Amino acid sequence: MLQPTAGTGSQPLPPRYRYDVDDLEGRVTAWLNPTPGLRVSIVVRHPGGPNLVAIAPNAIFHAASTMKLPVLVELYRRVEVGSLTLDDTLTVTTAFRSLAGGSVFTLEVADDSERGLYGRLGERVTVRELARLMVTVSSNVATNMLVETLGAGAIRATMAEVGALSLCVLRGVEDGPAHDAGLDSTVTAGGLADLLDGLARGHVVSPTASREMVAILADQAFNQGIPAGLPPGTRVAHKTGSITHLFHDAGIVLDGMAAPLVIVVLTEGLDEEVEAPALVAAVTREVYAGITAAVRR
Repeated sequence: MLQPTAGTGSQPLPPRYRYDVDDLEGRVTAWLNPTPGLRVSIVVRHPGGPNLVAIAPNAIFHAASTMKLPVLVELYRRVEVGSLTLDDTLTVTTAFRSLAGGSVFTLEVADDSERGLYGRLGERVTVRELARLMVTVSSNVATNMLVETLGAGAIRATMAEVGALSLCVLRGVEDGPAHDAGLDSTVTAGGLADLLDGLARGHVVSPTASREMVAILADQAFNQGIPAGLPPGTRVAHKTGSITHLFHDAGIVLDGMAAPLVIVVLTEGLDEEVEAPALVAAVTREVYAGITAAVRR
């Protein structure tokens, strides 16, 4: 597996371009500070280049569904080494062992954004379909089936290998006993940016695997964050994550600018359905405006 190397192939930015982005970072920071109880982490860069915006890049957040991105990478690593194929099948189940004590917990359809698998209990479903459902509609059932098959320890080891050590997947999702015990998966904006940077440059698992993973991320169904801050029709390969008072979006803007753009915004402390996605969209809008204005100069 190839490892992302920060800065490979990057060129110094023109001074005026750098000034615009530095000014943007200052404006965003000043805008966020007056909001009581709000935590925000932002990283923006062109793949292979330096950070253009870096606000609390190493702050640790509950991963929510952004942990599904490391799961996808580990799946493709296993396919690459031949221990799995995308056409292998798994039996659909909603019952899983808790990380805390091994008790059995059951996923509930009311807590899931994907409901089709709940009507297919006992059926065999391909790993390929599970991967797409996990990412594009954030299926909890698909996620836990894949985590159980791949192993959380292997996922963490692969994140370390690709240079994204701060992406710590401890378990699947909706594991109430583990959450109560403080055993949650965590991420940083810097770690997610590093992983997406590697994917954008074809440095994660293999160039072919990277392209396939980016294509899955580009089919994301939930677009109220980063894509909402961009011109209509702009392609974004991204993964969202949300729980109560927490909303994240991490992605690669694939077109609309001179070069692709990695942008990660993690938030905690706002309503996750309206306020936080609107904040992510507003940050994206400001970043896009600053970068495109700099390029035009």
